[in-house]
Amino acid sequence: MHLEGKKVAVVGLGVSNLALVRFLLRQRARVTILDRKTGEELAGPLEQVRRAVASLGVPAGGMHEAGCPPVPGAAEPIPGVRTVLGAGYLDALSEGFDVIFLTPGMPKHLPQVEEARRRGAVVSGEIPLFLELCPAPVVGITGSAGKTTTTTLVARMLEASGYRVYLGGNIGVPLIDRVHEIPPDARVVLELSSFQLELTGRSPHVGVLLNLLPDHMDVHSSWEEYVEAKRRVFLFQGPGDYAVLNGEDESVVAMARDAPGQVLYFGERGPFPQGAWVEGSTGRRELVVRLPGDRVRPVAPVHSLRLVGSHNLRNALAAVTAAGLMGASCDAMAQVLSSFAGVPHRLERVAEVGGVLYVNDSIATTPDRARAALAAVPGPVILIAGGYDKKLDFRGLARAMLGRVRHLILMGATAARIRAAVEEVSGESGEPAPQVHQVAGMAEAVELARSLARPGDTVLLSPACASFDMFRNYEERGALFAELVRRLAGEGAA
Repeated sequence: MHLEGKKVAVVGLGVSNLALVRFLLRQRARVTILDRKTGEELAGPLEQVRRAVASLGVPAGGMHEAGCPPVPGAAEPIPGVRTVLGAGYLDALSEGFDVIFLTPGMPKHLPQVEEARRRGAVVSGEIPLFLELCPAPVVGITGSAGKTTTTTLVARMLEASGYRVYLGGNIGVPLIDRVHEIPPDARVVLELSSFQLELTGRSPHVGVLLNLLPDHMDVHSSWEEYVEAKRRVFLFQGPGDYAVLNGEDESVVAMARDAPGQVLYFGERGPFPQGAWVEGSTGRRELVVRLPGDRVRPVAPVHSLRLVGSHNLRNALAAVTAAGLMGASCDAMAQVLSSFAGVPHRLERVAEVGGVLYVNDSIATTPDRARAALAAVPGPVILIAGGYDKKLDFRGLARAMLGRVRHLILMGATAARIRAAVEEVSGESGEPAPQVHQVAGMAEAVELARSLARPGDTVLLSPACASFDMFRNYEERGALFAELVRRLAGEGAA
């Protein structure tokens, strides 16, 4: 994509698009930033743009006239960059842009975007541009759950094998403004969301699809649109590329016929023609892998994994397959599997206070993730759940609670919907429902959980919902939970 002198719109000034703006300025594109937030709300990111302009020596008027017409909500003018901010910001897309880069979580078929397409604009994103320009082999990992854990495992396995690794996508730092620094012999590992994949016209060298579960139905127009976005992780591969698919997810297996590259499977129950699985009997189970043209090789005993839960065993098998295809050694993979205990907010054991285990699983932004967490933690459970409404079905989670959750503490916009689902499935099955409590916020939830918990219980934050009704993101939500629990632990030690 030749960008010098092109009229380019960057819609949304989040973290990834901020890096994209820096890249575009270096390419001498004529950049217009569009965002629904005001200049005051974007003061920090716009200051970073201003510093980038100064460091690159962009001449005033070099991309746009410095004195561009003021608009409501606009910030102080930045030499060479135009800003269109506040309500009605998308109307500027009618101005004949050559290329429009959309922020990942934005619906891709809004009327203003479709009209710009009809006028001839190329509509893209940071990830499609990165995949076009990256000189090194890329492994891209997507799925409805487990992306961050699997991506981190693959990156660490490749690092332990001696490769220079660049970690990005939906994790780490955006790589687009570093793409020209990446040497061809490096390895790039990307966590890819459905939003980042929607506009791609090429796929990574190794594309991993972990699973397919309902998610983001508040943004995607249909389940079919969501699945189509995930499929793009391997859809544009060639014969020398690899699709790594969950061999135990029927929806994923059915997609293998669409893979133009070589297909490998992962799952506990093998063997597969190519891929990774578990061999052996109880007490002597072992992860094994068979890569193209090779024999079955042992990797690590299942009992050596520090990650807990059957879902994490599948994540480990996916990582072994992908990392092996990218050149990782079995010894390096075993070393990582025996030392990696997980990333924050994913079944993170925060503390044990008075015989009660507190677990932070704030990453559980869907009911299926929360169900996996319930299956992974010990003891009777006091579950803290609820949050932003992504229009998902809570009945499956409600069924998993019966006989497992003693107390259910609800907060946020979905509290009433989750309560109704629990009452419905309890009434249908005749099994008693957990005692339901509703609270205003996290501090009240943790204090109530403390008062209800008995030795041997697990207090689990696994919200089954996004966080946007009360927090900026799931990390902020999980960090607050962990801080409150550590205070409890401090009080108990005093």
